[in-house]
Amino acid sequence: MTGAGGVPLATWLACWRLLQLYHRYTVAGLEHLDGPPALIVGYHGRPLALDMCMLTVALHDRLGYLPHGIVHRGVETVPPLKWFADGLGFVTEDGEGVAAAVARGEHIVTTPGGAREGCRDFRHRYEVSWGGHLGYLRLALKHRLPIVPVAAAGADDTYLGLNDAEAVGRWLRVPRRWAWALWMGVGPLGFYPFSPPFPVRLRQLVGAPIDLAADGTTRLDDSEGLLRLHRRVTGAVQALLDRATGRSPHGVHA
Repeated sequence: MTGAGGVPLATWLACWRLLQLYHRYTVAGLEHLDGPPALIVGYHGRPLALDMCMLTVALHDRLGYLPHGIVHRGVETVPPLKWFADGLGFVTEDGEGVAAAVARGEHIVTTPGGAREGCRDFRHRYEVSWGGHLGYLRLALKHRLPIVPVAAAGADDTYLGLNDAEAVGRWLRVPRRWAWALWMGVGPLGFYPFSPPFPVRLRQLVGAPIDLAADGTTRLDDSEGLLRLHRRVTGAVQALLDRATGRSPHGVHA
């Protein structure tokens, strides 16, 4: 994995800068990302992590490089998408590319909740739901990265979710990795993806780095230790969500 450049980078920056204007995007707490490389973990909005994509542009403008996103594995099976992701320096899993980026002092970005979190219905909004996804913790521990939590108000208001894609996928026996394609939502001009998102304001908060070694060293095979860290990180993201949206504190959804 190399740094972003060429047509993919120019297209990415232009697209998301326009959407920053459309959504009146603001971000507070970028100073937490001025230091050494970190794993940025964010809440996955509905159905796309729009604010996280906008954050990569804000960091590109601030730090001079595009952070390296960890994207859906399905990208690898579609040549045009793979070409575009490669051009952005994005990856689908941990590996040599991530190690090289960390060695260069560059941030990694991921949304551990993925489609499980982003493709829900209107009854489940602004509730962290990462289940037992612990891969992000193993990556952070392996590369000795602090974790920086991120969340945004407006992230679940860009579309009105009509169903829970994962639940529908189980009913139809669709492989879990493709369940996101079953999600249905409504925008101002009709059904997703044929409608643009509602022009809601996105107000993003970047939290203070979480030092995973603060409570002692956790081994990659230490299930209890990983779950303890997992609760700490998900709790931090949920607290940011509650603060950004002005809601009373919520518990993390399993």
